Order: sequence, then structure tokens, then C-alpha cells
Amino acid sequence: MPYESFPITVTIWLAMMLLWISVWDINHMRIPNIANGLLVISGLIVSAIYASGWPVQHLFGVVSGYLVFAVVGEIYFRRTGTDGLGLGDAKLLAGAGAWLGWAALPGLVALAAVSALCYAMILKRQKLAFGPWLSASFLLNWVQQTHI
Repeated sequence: MPYESFPITVTIWLAMMLLWISVWDINHMRIPNIANGLLVISGLIVSAIYASGWPVQHLFGVVSGYLVFAVVGEIYFRRTGTDGLGLGDAKLLAGAGAWLGWAALPGLVALAAVSALCYAMILKRQKLAFGPWLSASFLLNWVQQTHI
């Protein structure tokens, strides 16, 4: 594969993975571990190729992305007794960290949260899958970073 087509090929792979995650989350209100695992592994591989070595910022993105959402979800569960943010979302954010690096995560989460909140308010929904919103924000951030 010529290097010039690498970003487009990788973006198609990422878009297909995020579409799978989004559709599954909408239909089942959960994200398959295999999808998130593939996302993290492929993100670290792509990051290593782009960085030509160990992508430390991306490794930190995996860890911080997972921990932030896992902790927020646990706090919510302890306060309310119900799940409000699942570990699938935490693993999806870890995948985003693998692809984008830790510095992109706050903006990614903010865009996803504001978009989901607007959608929920307009349609008066109290429960919705957050994975599609994270996925859309993730893909937009990737396209912006890679200038495709």
C-alpha cells in the first residue's frame, strides 16, 4: 500500500469500526468489548506508525480516557444506584485516546456531551446511547487531525 493512501485507508477502517459501535450501542445500549479492543489496538498501531516509535501521548490517552469515564460512571452509580455511563463508553474513550492522544480527549468529550444533550433536550429523551455521540466526535477529531 502506498504511503499516500494510508490516511484514507485508516480513516475508512476507523469509520467502519465507529459505525459498528454506534449501531450496536443504539440497538443494545452497550458496546461490544471486541470492538473497543480492536479500536485500542489499531489506534496504537496507527499511532506508532505515524510517530515512528512508541506513541507515549497515545498510551497515556488510553489510560486517561478509560480512567476518567470509569471513575465518573462509578461515582454516578454510587450516588444513584443506576448505571449512567457504562464501561463500554470508557473503553471507547480509551480507543479515542489511542488514536488521537490524550490532549484531544477533553474537546472530544465536550463536543459529544453538548451534542447528545441538545438531542436529548429537543426530543425529550431521558435515556440514550452515548457511544454514537462519542463516535461522531471521535471521527470528526480524527479527520481534523489528519487533514483528510
